[in-house]
Formats: sequence, structure tokens, C-alpha cells
Amino acid sequence: MTEDLPHYHTHEEFINRSKKLDELKKLGIDPYPHRYVSEDSATHIHNIYSDHPIGDSEAAARGETDRVKIAGRMVLFRAMGKNAFAHIRDGSNQIQVMFNRDFTEIEGYSSEPGLTSLKILEKKIDLGDLLGIEGHLFRTQKGEITVFAKKVTLLCKTLLPLPDKHNGLVDKEQRYRKRWLDLITHKEVRDRFKLRSAMYQVIRRILDEASFIEVETPILQNIYGGAEARPFSTHLNATDESMFLRISLEISLKKLIVGGMERIYEIGKVFRNEGIDRTHNPEFSMLEAYAADWDYHDLMEFIENLVERVAIELLGTTKIPYSHLKNGPVTLDVKAPWKRLSMKESIREIASLDVDEMSDVEMRRYLEEETDLNPKLIGTATRGLLIAMIFDEKVVDYLIQPHHIIDHPIETTPLCKLHRDPIKREEGLVERFESFLLGRELCNAYSELNDPVMQRKLLLQQAKKRDEGDEEAHPLDEEFIEAICQGMPPTGGIGMGLDRLAMIFTDAPSIRDVLYFPIMKAQHIQTT
Repeated sequence: MTEDLPHYHTHEEFINRSKKLDELKKLGIDPYPHRYVSEDSATHIHNIYSDHPIGDSEAAARGETDRVKIAGRMVLFRAMGKNAFAHIRDGSNQIQVMFNRDFTEIEGYSSEPGLTSLKILEKKIDLGDLLGIEGHLFRTQKGEITVFAKKVTLLCKTLLPLPDKHNGLVDKEQRYRKRWLDLITHKEVRDRFKLRSAMYQVIRRILDEASFIEVETPILQNIYGGAEARPFSTHLNATDESMFLRISLEISLKKLIVGGMERIYEIGKVFRNEGIDRTHNPEFSMLEAYAADWDYHDLMEFIENLVERVAIELLGTTKIPYSHLKNGPVTLDVKAPWKRLSMKESIREIASLDVDEMSDVEMRRYLEEETDLNPKLIGTATRGLLIAMIFDEKVVDYLIQPHHIIDHPIETTPLCKLHRDPIKREEGLVERFESFLLGRELCNAYSELNDPVMQRKLLLQQAKKRDEGDEEAHPLDEEFIEAICQGMPPTGGIGMGLDRLAMIFTDAPSIRDVLYFPIMKAQHIQTT
């Protein structure tokens, strides 16, 4: 039986480089050494020596200039007589290297008649190979900082080429599928993910300074909850039980609040078995934070100050340019305080509709005539859900600058306190807000419901909806009710999508651009 081989085994470059790999081994050169310690980086060298006198190539050849030791990927090579020049790119930047016929040695190679180290580099080392370089700095006649290579160590012989340097890796789907090539090829992509990492560091520092404790809660759950979403299901063989990937961090974190952990947060993945578009991926990162004795007013102030501070620490300003809106570029200003509107006020201000003056019949007729929503969905919706539908369809897209939309209908969530204002309570409003930027939701927060009797009643209503076919409704979680029965203090809780926040700070057109490996449809890989 013939072994099936992957498609790249027939690639001409794979075949040629495999031959070079065997030849290098025969020359005594280890193509995959175990360890190499780089002592410098390209960026550090450029920063230190940009205005610093270095010396010329002759001084470098004699070892009279500063010694450096770097490692990186070779992305350019050109032979010029007894010298050859290359560009070596590490994780920070790239730097020029000069190899010399008389002075450059290759680790492991003793020498063969007529085969110099320079010839090996020219004939058997390819673009994309990883090299360690030890040598001395000099500045070329054109002023470029260069490493005069005295010793070269092959760190990894590559068997497939980099994308073509002229056409590059331009196909978006391939860039998402083969993120390693995207990172190699596009510096702006590496910079985007570095900024995302820095964003996480700042957020954690802000929460730590506010006396929040970072915790971890289970990803696999017997009962899912905390959001209206379809879950991913799996099976736990050890107990022969159905399990779900969490759709939210909320329920477990509230149990910790009951246990006396007064300020907690978690940054973690959640999973929702739903659509994929510019702002949605079935697997995404959430920050959820809960503070005992806070309410939704405290959270509004906290979240706007958090985003403002992140902007200043990452970008040095609260004004953030964003280039990818349908109606053209915009500059966001995330300086606190943000504008606050109730859901009804936002509909009046932006959609020019006063829902308090409209009957349920009039709202249904409006939605049927002015939106593409399913008529059956409209026909069965309660008054509060009709108001929320009008908001979603006619307001959200216009919330470009930061807004807190407060005081939502109770039908939108079973986990939130009724409004403390008697008039708003009578209208069926809860103390919930969502924050919007660029016409999309950034975060969701409540004055958390801690009345176990009302909580069970609302979750029973959700469970009934689920039994009637609403796959996004909450199941009844009796253990959660039991926890609240043992006493949860007044608590404010917030959930924020960190991928969407990263999109804002990195000017990314799609959530896929800020995920290392976004969900993609499986691609058939041909074997031969």
C-alpha cells in the first residue's frame, strides 16, 4: 500500500529544498539545532546605533566594532563577488547582514575544496531559512547599519517557500487560514496582534488596581446560561453526560460573588453556535467583571474610564481613527463621560419615533413595513421586545460615537433588577445598559437580579420559551437559584467583547483580523 502524501510533497520547491537539506547534513551542518541564544534584536540595534558612530567594514572585519548576536528569518539575499548581502527579520524588525568569502564561517562546516561558506549560503540556503548571526556592526557607504557576519548558524532549514515577494499573500481567506504566513509577510499584522496583547495587559492592570481578582470558571457546563444564544454541545464519556461549551461567564462568576469574593473578573473564551460575519465569530473573547455593592451607574462610569485609559496608554490619545465604516472614515472620541440615552430616548432622537405613543399593533405594522424581520417573530413579540426590535433595526447603526443605552425592557433579559424608579418599574424597565461604538455593541451590563423568587420566575418563563422552540432562550438552572437563595449582595456585572474592542484600537475591518485563527470552513486538502 502506497502512503498518501500531502499535496506540498509534489511542490517543486519542496523537492529542491529537501535535496539541499540532505546536502547540508552531509557537509556536517545541523539543519535543526536544539538551541540558540540571541543577545540582540533588530529594533534594539537600530535604536541604539541610529545616530551612533559605528565604523566601516574593514574595522568590523578586524573585530574592532561592537559585536552583536541576532537570529531571524532571511528574507532577501544578493551575491556581490566576494560578499553577499541579506536581510534578516526577527520578531521586531529587520537588519542587513553582510557575508564575506574570507571571514564568514558556518557552524558545523569544516571546509571542502572549492566550496566556501559563502558558496554554501548562496547555493544551499534559501529565503525563509532561519539563521543565527554573530558578527560586528558597521555602516555602509549609503549609511545602512549592517552586521559583518563572522559566524552563521543554520537554525531551521525551510522546505516550503515564502509567498512571492511581489504578489505577496493577498488573498484574505488564505491569510486567515495560514496566519503564520500572514504574520511572516505583513508587519502591520504583527503590530496589530502586539497591540491587542498590550490592550489585555492594560485592562488587567486597571482591574487589578481597582481590587478585582482574576478567576477562572469552567468552559464545559451541564447547563448553559448568561446570554441568549445557541450553545455547542458535546459528550463527557467519563460520566456519560451531555455537556455544553459556555455561552457566557456570568452564572459561575455570580456564584463566586455569593461565596464572598467581592470583586472578580475573568477574561476567557465563550462559544456561541451562531452566524459568522464582520463582528461575529462563534468563538470569541469576553471580559466579565462583577463588583458587590455596585450598580449599573457605577459600571457605566467604570467602563468609560477603562476604555479612555486604554486608549491613552496604547495610542496616547482618546481620539481613535477608524477607516472601515460604510459611510467613510470617522474619528472616535472615547473620552469620558459618554453620552447616555434610554432605549426609548434613542428611538425618539435617532428614529424619530415615540414608542410610548404607539400601540403594539402600530409597532408591529411599522416593523413589518420598514424591516426585513420575520413576520412570525414580529407577530408573537411582546411590547418590550417590539421596542427592542425597533431599536436594533433603526437606531444601532447610528451609534457611532460612544453611547450608553440604558433602561431596557425586562423582556430583553431575565437576569437584571427591575428599575428602582417606580414609574420606569411600572413600564417594565430594568437597570441594564449596553455600550455602543461604531454602530455595534461593545458591552452589556446590569444591576444584577438577586431576588431568588423573581429570578426563578423569569428563568421559568425563559425555559417555557425554550420548550416552545426558542433555541436561544435560557434553560432553568436550579443550582444557580439555590446559590442566590443563600444570599447575593447588590452587585453590578458587565460583559465586554474584547475582540470588538481590539478592532477599534487596531482599525481592523473584521473580527477575523484580530483573531489569530478565526473559524473557517474546512478546506479539502488533496493528497497524492
